[in-house]
Parts: sequence; structure tokens; C-alpha cells
Amino acid sequence: MTGAHPSPPLWRLLDHTADALQAVRGGRSLTEVLARCAPDLRPGVQALSFHTLRWLGSASEARAHLAAKTPAPAVDALLVTALALLWPDETPPYAEHALVDQAVTAMRHRSPAAAGFVNAVLRRFLRERDAVVAAVRHTPLGAWNHPLWWIERLQHDWPERWQGLLAEANLRPPMTLRVNARRGTGAAYVQRLAAQGRGATLIGDPADSPTVVLAEPCPVLQLPGFAEGEVSVQDAAAQRAAPLLLSAAPLRPGARVLDACAAPGGKTAHLLELADLDLLALDSDPLRLARVQDTLNRMRLHAKLRAGDGRRPADWWDGRPFDAILLDAPCTASGIVRRHPDVRWLRRPDDVTALARVQAELLDALWPLLAPGGHLLYATCSIFKSEGQAQIDAFLQRCLAGSATLAPQSPGHLLPSRDNVAQGVTGAAPAPHDGFFYALLRKT
Repeated sequence: MTGAHPSPPLWRLLDHTADALQAVRGGRSLTEVLARCAPDLRPGVQALSFHTLRWLGSASEARAHLAAKTPAPAVDALLVTALALLWPDETPPYAEHALVDQAVTAMRHRSPAAAGFVNAVLRRFLRERDAVVAAVRHTPLGAWNHPLWWIERLQHDWPERWQGLLAEANLRPPMTLRVNARRGTGAAYVQRLAAQGRGATLIGDPADSPTVVLAEPCPVLQLPGFAEGEVSVQDAAAQRAAPLLLSAAPLRPGARVLDACAAPGGKTAHLLELADLDLLALDSDPLRLARVQDTLNRMRLHAKLRAGDGRRPADWWDGRPFDAILLDAPCTASGIVRRHPDVRWLRRPDDVTALARVQAELLDALWPLLAPGGHLLYATCSIFKSEGQAQIDAFLQRCLAGSATLAPQSPGHLLPSRDNVAQGVTGAAPAPHDGFFYALLRKT
């Protein structure tokens, strides 16, 4: 028998989305949960999970308003999922009463005795929605959909911009592409997309390799040339790493470069697309290092790969100094929560301190491996100052006077704000990039 496979019923998607939410609440990453989801369910569950996690604060506060006693975890996860999907939206994902009906059906499969309770709560929400929403929006969690400690940290770090940063984190991110400079140009690739019926614009400096921003996201295998390594998916801010490091000083062909914490390999590949380098890609996780090799294979590029902890060079370094080092350090990922909405709910305040300690240890361990006159680019996908400017200020204070200088082209904190102005825009206004921090350090 032939024909298209029917879409899974909504109640099954809701059931699995509730399972995903329950897992995130239990400390598991959404990426891990989705990887175990059946292929026919995964796209729908991912879409519903993203929506639920973006509105989890409001939905949780609404549930507490409507049912003061917290239900069992399996019941609460489905109830909060349904409330998030019923939250006021200019383009609601489903018709209200259809969603309620399917949520009750899902509950009959999860916990039959609670189906009536879920039905009553959801229908009461629809009747009293305006009043409930108004009440919830007076609470920090309900208003901003981030943990209170996260909100307070942004208020401290960015007192004039914290509200915009929190609002931006709840918007769907653009799908941005990096064209392999060895294989083509951004302008030519936009024309290829247009021939396929896909809209796209360019942002960035036309003299470099500008970022391609798709009008609508699509599966990567539908991108022309993706399987052949002609294009990669990478955020516009992440695409600044390789050009920044290579712009500091011309590197001779075959220059020794270390990409520390290299997985999953996007920045590794970008460096090799732009220059002929003797590049060592290092990562502490052998499984994640395999993803770097997969990326290089698709791009038809070559680097040496080594599993090792950047804080312990004695375990992997051959003693020869590097001409340049890229340190894309482990961080809270607070700058990319719109792409990974589970991060805000998984992180804890102590994580910021622990990760800042790791970042400092990496800087101190890798700096001696850099040749005099070489450059180290420190990067994090974080908007927390303790992982950015404060980290670099502390490092420069630890260094001998004059032995390390901050290059003038260092961007510092790149905030994911809609009032950021991108240059060289072609067509529509540019979509904002993710939150990043970059500091380019020169060894004297």
C-alpha cells in the first residue's frame, strides 16, 4: 500500500509533549528527550514543546491560580502544556475547544481518573481567561517566563535592556545559513534559493561572507547543496568567530590553530573554509567530537581531532605553540534560549558560578600554549556579564602587566535585541542574532 503517512492525532502529540515537559522538569535536556522520540512524532512534539517551554511560566502560574493544589506530575505536565497552548496568541496553534477535547483524550490515556479534573480546569480557563491572564501577568514568572533568579541577573547586568532581552528570548529565532566560502557566495546562494521558491536576505558586510537569513525555516536536507557541504546552519553571531580570529593577523598557510571545546564543529569548519590551517579540534567529550568529524566530512574539510580537557594540556599537547586559539568556552547558553527554550528551566544560579570557574581555568591553561604575537579569541553564547566582560577583566588582571592586550576589534557583548543595527542589509530588515560575547586577546 502506498501513500502519505497520516499525521499523528493531536492527543498523542500532547501526551508526548507532556512527557517531554516532565523530563525537562526532572533535569533532562529537551534535545536528549526529542532524540528518543519516534520519528513520526518528533517534529510535532518539538514544535509543541518549544511553545510550551516558552510559555511555561505563564502556564504554571495560571494552573496555580485555577487549581491551588498541585496535581500529580504526569497530570500537571499535560495540564500546563494545554494551558500554554491556550495562552492568548495572535495566531493560536489550535482551535480552543478542539485542543481541550484532545487534551482530555490524552489524559484518559495518561491518568483516566484525572480526565474530568483536566476538562474542568481548561474550560474554566477559557471562561475566565482575561481575568486569569491579567492576574498572572502581575507575577514575575507569569510576566517574563523565566526563573526569578534569571530575571534578577539580567536586571543587574543590563538595567536598561533587561525587559527587551527577556521578551526577545520568547520569540522564534530566524534560520540563518553560512555559505561555504570555498564553494560559493551568499548572493549566489540567495539566487539558488529564489529559484527553488524560497525567500532569503543577506545581512552583514558584503565584503565578507554575509549571513543568509531564510524567510521561513525548512528542513536542512531541503537546502540546495547542504548534503554536499556548500552551506551550513549557523547563527549570525556565531559566524563572527572565525573571521574575527583570522582578521587579527594574517596566518600563513599551515599555521597551527587550536579550536578548544570544538563540538559540534561549526566554527571548526568555518575556520577551514576561510584559511588553510593545521587545525587541532579538541573536545572533552568523545561522542560530541564525533559530531565534529561528521561536520568536517560533509564539508569535505580536514582537521586533527583529539579528545581531551582543555584545562589539562599535559594530557594532549605536543609542546609546540599555537599561532591562534579559539576558546568557545562552556557557558550557561543564556544567549541562545530562544533556540533552546529548555535551558532557562534547566539552569540553576550555582551553574553560573561553576561555569565561570571552568572558563577561568580554561583561559589560564590555554594562554601559555599561544605563541608570542598570537591571538586567542574567547567566546561564549551568554549574555551574563560574569561569563563575558567580567571574565575577561579578571583574566587581564591575572596576567603579567602588558603580556595580554585586548584587540580593538573585540565586539564584547552582542545582545539579541531588535534595536541592534546590522550593516549591509539587503532587502527586509535583518533578524536579530543570538546573544554572544567575544574578546580577542593578543599575546605580547
